[in-house]
Amino acid sequence: MDDTAPLSSAPPPPATPLDPPALFALLDRHGTPHRTVAHEAVFTVAQSQAIERDLPGGHTKNLFLKDKKGSLFLVTAEAHAAVDLKRLHGPLGAASRLSFGSADLLRETLGVEPGSVTPLALANDRAGRVRFFLDRTLAACDTINVHPLVNTMTTTIPTPALVAFLAAIGHPPTLVDLPAPPDAGATVQAGAP
Repeated sequence: MDDTAPLSSAPPPPATPLDPPALFALLDRHGTPHRTVAHEAVFTVAQSQAIERDLPGGHTKNLFLKDKKGSLFLVTAEAHAAVDLKRLHGPLGAASRLSFGSADLLRETLGVEPGSVTPLALANDRAGRVRFFLDRTLAACDTINVHPLVNTMTTTIPTPALVAFLAAIGHPPTLVDLPAPPDAGATVQAGAP
């Protein structure tokens, strides 16, 4: 065998997504203060109300969205915010109306399962495919509570520290005023991922 022959030009295998311990280590390396509590799995905002009572700060709902050109967006809003999905494309600068990304696309880009969507999953988007938008109302909270890649835990992080961490990993948030629906028919319900 010729040792000078070039190696295969095939793309490298995708990086393994972080798990919670690796995420916590990454937060620590960036000097990001965090506190995590374990709890029963929650899949919706409605199911997380008991957690909200026990943890002060802003709680979230996370929308993993795509437009017709394949651009991907993660929108993190206050848990009980009503969002007009029909008009959301405008403030995000999307090419078209938005739809929810599939579970397979979510796993491929953010490395999490539906029900565990979190801005912390942007650490798995090493290719930078997902644009991140943070609800301006939520950004005004002193702390934000998010899943640490799984929906059996909630992590509390001071908001400025979360913003600094996301910027450091290449996903600085764009603050956005989310359009409220004109009627209940256009509202994203609490069961959104």
